[in-house]
Amino acid sequence: MKKVWSERIKVPSTKEVEDFTSSIRIDKRLYKHDIIGSIAHTKMLGKTNIISSEESREITEGLKQIYREIKEGELQPSKELEDIHMNIEARLIEKIGKVGEKLPTARSRNDQIALDERLWLREEIAILSNLLVNLQEALIEKAKKNIHLIMPGFTHSQHAEPVLFSHWLLAHFYKIQRDFDRLQDCFKRVNISPLGCVALAGSSLPIDRKLTSALLGFEKPCENSMDGVSDRDFLVESICCASLIMLHLSQLSEELIEWSTPEFGFIEIGDKFTTGSSLMPQKRNPDVAELIRGKTAITYGSLVGGLTLMKGLPLTYNKDLQEDKSLLFQALDQTRECLSILPEMIDSIKAKGERMKEAAADGFCGATELANYLVTKGVPFREAHGCVSKLVARLIDQGRDLSQIKIEELKQLSPKIQIDIKEVKGILSIENLVKTKSSYGGSSPFRVEESIGEVKQRVRDNREITEGKIESFKKLEEEIKDTQ
Repeated sequence: MKKVWSERIKVPSTKEVEDFTSSIRIDKRLYKHDIIGSIAHTKMLGKTNIISSEESREITEGLKQIYREIKEGELQPSKELEDIHMNIEARLIEKIGKVGEKLPTARSRNDQIALDERLWLREEIAILSNLLVNLQEALIEKAKKNIHLIMPGFTHSQHAEPVLFSHWLLAHFYKIQRDFDRLQDCFKRVNISPLGCVALAGSSLPIDRKLTSALLGFEKPCENSMDGVSDRDFLVESICCASLIMLHLSQLSEELIEWSTPEFGFIEIGDKFTTGSSLMPQKRNPDVAELIRGKTAITYGSLVGGLTLMKGLPLTYNKDLQEDKSLLFQALDQTRECLSILPEMIDSIKAKGERMKEAAADGFCGATELANYLVTKGVPFREAHGCVSKLVARLIDQGRDLSQIKIEELKQLSPKIQIDIKEVKGILSIENLVKTKSSYGGSSPFRVEESIGEVKQRVRDNREITEGKIESFKKLEEEIKDTQ
């Protein structure tokens, strides 16, 4: 098949130029979405009498057969035909003859590729959302099984106050919930049809853009044809969502890596997610968590690449946009891969409760609660804070901690109160330090159990949202599987 623009460009491209400008190695994975979009376009052309109903039927059946050929490996796209669009069009003409040349009526590769990307992204957002729910379920299950384990909480990587291990797990749950919500919001801007914008100005033929939008399950057609073919905000936003997901997975992985070291000894990651050393027999390396942390950089690179790609482009379509797909696929592929493996790794983790509790009780984690105790006796918080700070400094100088304080030292904290040593000792117990954090969203067992009940309902709601989207996309795909 000769180039569609060969009547204008008389001198053929060199092989080097053809190789350089070809995008088939990247966009061939869009073949399903290209065919789904082409079938909707063909049905619209038939409904509006731009082509006959028989021609519409013939083109549709040819496209369905091409879908099967590519899916089953019978048809290998050729780089000589530039991209997936021209490969499918060329095969269609080969199969059904001249009538196949009517497929690109009132359509350009400009609106066609924007459509394909949106169709692909809708599915991918649904898949990523479902994987996020899987991770949420894994975090909840691990929290339920370890609900009363106490561990040190940290600020500035220093021991701060004791918290429940289950509370820490739920903290990551809520990060993932924001990722889920963000994807659903992004989906609204992805779910808009550019089909019918044509090259940039729309069409003089009586096309029905609302029909193709409805056939493809979009919320609506885009309102401006120039914006429709040039807009890649939805693509960059999707990569941004993926980058934030990876940020959260990287943060989680970093803590798992750190806590599995002998210095912490809080957890043990399952054997399936660790490797040994080629030299040191004793090693047990958290390679999966480290790779998740490393792959985050690749996703960030795609985000910066996407922003940079778009920043200087005039309206409307420019060949630069050919490069957007590699950035998109790279970012979302990495995110999907990491989300696919992480839930099982979370499930494999063995929490070492005794070591966690020992670390939480070590030092001065009860200092804040001691200051709060003074507040209940009428001491202003700043004064109470200062008193306890002086006590802590003195104990550190003497090589002691709060568990070794004496009644005389307590009485010296403030002349305004009489200290009950038994009461103070009870307040400073590690169990009480956790139990008293009963404000909404706090780390007390009561609040954590309450949170687990709430998040389980969120997961059910999330699953319903994702399954509904996935089912609708399956129906679109089923239509192209039925060939006569």
